[in-house]
Amino acid sequence: MKNLTPREIVLALDKYIISQHDAKRSVAIALRNRWRRRQVPDDLRDEIAPKNIILIGPTGVGKTEIARRLARLADSPFLKVEATKFTEVGYVGRDVESIIRDLTELAVNMVKSEEQDAVKDKAETIAEERLLDLLLPPKKEPRPNNEFSGEEKTLELVKKEDPPEALTTRDKMRRMLHEGKLDSRYVDLEVVDRPTPVVEIFSSAGLEEMDINLKDMLGGMFPKKTKKRKVKVQEALEILAQEEAQRLVDMDKVVKQAISRVEQSGIVFLDEIDKIVGREGSSGPDVSREGVQRDLLPIVEGCTVMTKYGAVKTDHVLFIASGAFHANKPSDLVPELQGRFPIRVELKSLGKEEFVRILTEPKNALILQYKALLETEGVTLVFEDDAISAIAEVATQVNSRTENIGARRLHTVLERLLDEILFDAPETDKKKITINAQYVFEKLKDIKDDDDLSRYIL
Repeated sequence: MKNLTPREIVLALDKYIISQHDAKRSVAIALRNRWRRRQVPDDLRDEIAPKNIILIGPTGVGKTEIARRLARLADSPFLKVEATKFTEVGYVGRDVESIIRDLTELAVNMVKSEEQDAVKDKAETIAEERLLDLLLPPKKEPRPNNEFSGEEKTLELVKKEDPPEALTTRDKMRRMLHEGKLDSRYVDLEVVDRPTPVVEIFSSAGLEEMDINLKDMLGGMFPKKTKKRKVKVQEALEILAQEEAQRLVDMDKVVKQAISRVEQSGIVFLDEIDKIVGREGSSGPDVSREGVQRDLLPIVEGCTVMTKYGAVKTDHVLFIASGAFHANKPSDLVPELQGRFPIRVELKSLGKEEFVRILTEPKNALILQYKALLETEGVTLVFEDDAISAIAEVATQVNSRTENIGARRLHTVLERLLDEILFDAPETDKKKITINAQYVFEKLKDIKDDDDLSRYIL
């Protein structure tokens, strides 16, 4: 984990997320507390539990983005799940323990990718030697009628290159490979035949891993199927390098590191947690809502979940929950689950001023995205300041009259505003297009003023 101070974490989040300072402070403290916990004596370290957080606010205000950016800062395994996807044990659907199984799978892939990057140079060197073995097969008898195979033509090409006398044939071939003179040549390569994944039919507790576990158990009994492919030299080099990188990685070490990373720095984002709050006087399907909360409780409190990589403890996994809580409130959760989310932060609704900043300030600002898209067509898109203010005003008005979907309204407004420009860009003669406030209001006037139309289009 990067040793960032809470202030540095907030500044890093500010580059992508506008406003919501209280929420940023809370997650920054939670992240820093993980580093602090690692510095305390061993006998006290296991006693310090993470302080889980509930983010309360309407859709489109940055709840999910805060958690996602936090995980990237910490280089932690991060999983976003919808609480409504899970059902109480005994019902058809996914069980909550699959959250930890999925998080562990992500961590294994993350660590495996890091290890493959570490051995990349060595893997490429070995792959190059294997490719040269394919390009320089054992010497064969000359063919009648002066007919040459592909390999013999390659050898003829090597002879015509007239390299230094000290170089062997293999060295000459290696030099041609580095210079790209063999890129158009084809070689026959043995690759592992990967069958099409089986469509999942069962989805009850634990059955989603049945197919994988059977493959693991029976994998050693049957040899891997291979097939011969004719590929270009450059593609063959990439395939061989990938195979060698997988062979050089110690999977036992990868699994051990991945489980440790999940246990010590894993982050689970539970979205729509307000949708599993039971309603008073309800019956029927709602009976499973509190059941999901009860099933979540041991995982959030800390338990051991069995995965195909081994046992994973959840005692120090950080859980960040979020919900709008329009029809209910956090105190409607079961008391035991409330106690496991001691930090509650209310996120503010976004207005015109925040929309203007969202359009221009973040590193991935929407205006910058559309400019970059049109630059690929040779078109320069210019937004005047009054145009950005007008877009923010339209989005604010539509949010106030219809459903408030926060910053996501900017996506719909901009897409409607620029649809003609995006459609005509490949054929237009204009190399520079300027958007001003007059254009924005003219383009969106009918939709903005008609409530029924704006409900469907914006």
